[in-house]
Amino acid sequence: MLIVDDDERNAFAATEALEVLGHELVVARSGEEALRLLLTQEFAVILLDLHMPGMDGYETARLIREHPRTRDTPIVFVTAVFRDEAHIFQAYQVGAVDVVFKPVDPFILRAKVSVLADLHLKNLEITRSAEERHKLLRENAANAEARLSAELELRQTRERQDAILKSLPVVFTSRATLHPFAALFVSDSITPLTGFEPSRFLDEPEIGLGRIHPDDVQGVVDCLMKASETGAYACEYRWQCADGEYRSFLDQGVWVPGELEGEGEILGTLLDVTDRRRLEEQLSQARKMEAVGQLTGGIAHDFNNLLTVVLGNADILMRRIEDEKQRRQLEAIKLAADRGHTLTRQLLAFSRRQTLNPEPLDLNQLIHGFTPLMKQAVGEGVTLDVVPHPSPVYVLADANQLENALLNLAVNARDAMDGEGRLTITVNRHDGDGVISVADTGSGMTAETRQRLFEPFYTTKEVGRGSGLGLSQVYGFLKQSGGKVDIESAVGEGSTFHLTLPLTEQRPEPVAASGEAVATQGGSERVLIVEDDPAVLSVCLDMLQSLGYRCEVAVDAAGALARLAERRFDLLFSDVVMPGGVNGIELARRATAAHPGLHVLLTSGYVGESALGDAHDFEVIEKPYERAALAARLRSILDEDATTKAMHVAS
Repeated sequence: MLIVDDDERNAFAATEALEVLGHELVVARSGEEALRLLLTQEFAVILLDLHMPGMDGYETARLIREHPRTRDTPIVFVTAVFRDEAHIFQAYQVGAVDVVFKPVDPFILRAKVSVLADLHLKNLEITRSAEERHKLLRENAANAEARLSAELELRQTRERQDAILKSLPVVFTSRATLHPFAALFVSDSITPLTGFEPSRFLDEPEIGLGRIHPDDVQGVVDCLMKASETGAYACEYRWQCADGEYRSFLDQGVWVPGELEGEGEILGTLLDVTDRRRLEEQLSQARKMEAVGQLTGGIAHDFNNLLTVVLGNADILMRRIEDEKQRRQLEAIKLAADRGHTLTRQLLAFSRRQTLNPEPLDLNQLIHGFTPLMKQAVGEGVTLDVVPHPSPVYVLADANQLENALLNLAVNARDAMDGEGRLTITVNRHDGDGVISVADTGSGMTAETRQRLFEPFYTTKEVGRGSGLGLSQVYGFLKQSGGKVDIESAVGEGSTFHLTLPLTEQRPEPVAASGEAVATQGGSERVLIVEDDPAVLSVCLDMLQSLGYRCEVAVDAAGALARLAERRFDLLFSDVVMPGGVNGIELARRATAAHPGLHVLLTSGYVGESALGDAHDFEVIEKPYERAALAARLRSILDEDATTKAMHVAS
């Protein structure tokens, strides 16, 4: 309670009258002092004297009402002077709630002040209650919002978990512990793996074991039964899905026994490992191919040197022997050597280590020109249909190797059809590639045969009917040419091979009209032969001298450069692979740099990995070579300058 009165006696009287109410009483001696107290303290009732020196009660009340802090504080005016209606009306105008006249009756003053104090306390209680209610409402709202947010987050988490579980290639299972190990629970992720709904496994107890590959069933049963002893199991098997395809599953888990036999369950997971197995098989195949390639590279050079000696000497003897029987024997030797050369080329082709001579080809034109030979190869019992593309299909490839690939496929198709059926060769374009499809109506292949078909030495033919290298040569040639070969085949439905090669913007050179065959032509030019194998060197020297060339020899690059420094030579004929650290390609570079007019012809049975990547513009003839082929290449190179000069003169 704030008592404002400049008269100490009046203030004391009011204090005495109100002390019995038990409230805190504060006395101010002026209006100014009262305003200062109101700025720092809160009062339930203000007893304000109207007649005070300086700031009277009216002015003090007006200022109290103007301040937001004290706007609603009850003011009771106390006066002994202003008793007329005008002053009383003015008192109410400035905000008084009551007027008490002096001398004040203590009982009346206590009654009036008590009512106002009780009202103030009730207002405080109502305000506090309202604040408590608002606080509780806010807390309840916050709790409800937090609970709703938690429920929403939990629902989203569950939905994410369900989505993740459905998308994972992992199936969670529960199975009975007795044969046939019927499913008790299967997660929804079984559907994308197998094509069957989970209910199918619950409704059909036999489906789990029933669709396992027959070769794998017993192993799975044994694995699950042993789990009762070890407490865990892990097995891998092939399972037939709804589309009929077998996929590889890794099945592992634990055995949870029950109190009685037959109770309990087998808890496990099922993981699709089909793609991983395929990748492992592809890696194994790639390693196998690499091993064959390394083996081939290791023997090709020496083997072709031997064949060069055999073919060269056979050719020399055939030119000297007139006895028909001996000539037939020499022909047999040449035929055997040629077959050995073919085998070596096929191995090099499979391992992608052969030397290719790619050129722009029109697939329509190549197959059209090669069709008569394929007809002869497949025999009269096979109908050969060729379906060209409406427009030219240009690719960059070695024509001879592509023809060999087609011939291999045609002969294999004939054998698959037992000499009777239909062979269809179709030329197409697809996604920037030229495609040759070779389809037969033969017996088709199993999945195992398709998988191993391109392995070297793998064959399904009888002993003596094939080396097992034909299709490996097709595979290697396509890979080395930047293409691929695909197979479509099923048992009893025939086979189709798709040979794919990238299209090219280059166009073939116009083919000149072929003239009559000419006899082997020699010359009198000076030739330097560089060969480290004595037997090959002897054969080569005999061939060139028989053709009229004046020859000298060297066994390595150092000796060859020394010979070239001593005298002038028209042509350098060098092996590529030689001892001494300088191969034939490097020798040719050094020789032509020192002697600009020198012609070069290189030869090799197999140049090896390092030389394969060494780009050069020198002519190369592969070992084994025959006298006629060598003579033609030599004249082609030596006559090149004469032809060029003649063209300049004519122009």
